[in-house]
Amino acid sequence: MKKYQYKVKGVDYEVEIAEVEGNIAKVNVNGIPFEIELQKPINAAKHPTLNKVKVDAPKPAPAAPAKPVQTAAPQPAPTAAVAGGNVIKAPLPGTITDVKVQVGQQVSVGDVVLVLEAMKMQNNIESEYAGQVQSIQVKQGDTVMEGSVLIVIG
Repeated sequence: MKKYQYKVKGVDYEVEIAEVEGNIAKVNVNGIPFEIELQKPINAAKHPTLNKVKVDAPKPAPAAPAKPVQTAAPQPAPTAAVAGGNVIKAPLPGTITDVKVQVGQQVSVGDVVLVLEAMKMQNNIESEYAGQVQSIQVKQGDTVMEGSVLIVIG
């Protein structure tokens, strides 16, 4: 396995290339999955070094220079109501590690509805509303951006 040093604006990144198809590459940058668009298609079969590439990352990267993989469908960003319900949004970008509720479940203000990992910390996301869970827009393992709709409570 070859090692490459990737540095962007003085920040080291650990990069693992999971898959390349045409001009789309699926990569993990410091453990966060991204889908990036290349300027030119690459034939991964002709480049055996595209299997796994690791780069030393002594300090955490503030942001990765790529477009994150959007695993949940993009949602509009209303604050109060969505189809008769209140939304709970991601307070910061991260990965959903646990969904603590189910559709139809009653929740109270302050109940933990899911866990979001951000910057290697587990963050309990609590309901700001009392009511019944109408829909869950994410699942365990999804990467979300700040402001993404996570759960709708009616």
